[in-house]
Amino acid sequence: MPRNPERRTQLADAGLAVLAEAGARGLTHRAVDAAAGLPAGTASNYFKTRDALLGALGERIFERLAPDPAVLEPLARRKPDVDLMTDYVRYIVERLLGRPELSLALLELRLEAARRPGLNEILSRTIRQGFDADVAFNSNAGLPGGAEEIRLLHFAIDGLVLDQLTPGTGHPYDVEATTARLVRRLTAKD
Repeated sequence: MPRNPERRTQLADAGLAVLAEAGARGLTHRAVDAAAGLPAGTASNYFKTRDALLGALGERIFERLAPDPAVLEPLARRKPDVDLMTDYVRYIVERLLGRPELSLALLELRLEAARRPGLNEILSRTIRQGFDADVAFNSNAGLPGGAEEIRLLHFAIDGLVLDQLTPGTGHPYDVEATTARLVRRLTAKD
């Protein structure tokens, strides 16, 4: 496998642009080469199979959606309570909706993984690692809730993002206020 990490990143970013614009059907090694402005065959040198290409795109989405340490730093100094957790989750929603091409690409990948066992394995591992990191972060920060509440928040935020980026309920709502209600309801003690 070629060992140029910058080129691999360039190809993955081009692949994400193709995936977000043309969907999984339009994503080919050749389309990625063209979007990256590279010679035909470059993408297939880095990603031998379609599943390898799609899996790399999943990994790259999470790299690009990673939080900015400058935003996290002042949050980390605050008292760990539901208000802090709400602000962390608002920041997650802000990143997901602020980069709609990445959120749409992830939705495309998840749908494609439902039909492709090889991609399902790769993407499931990536998503599971992200979930486990979220649970560990929540615990280490002393925030309310445990793994089950984080799972429910994932489900709720995924639905909110889907509603915002695709034909949704058709009724306007305040995303920040909705996010705050989700956090409060899902972390409330029964």
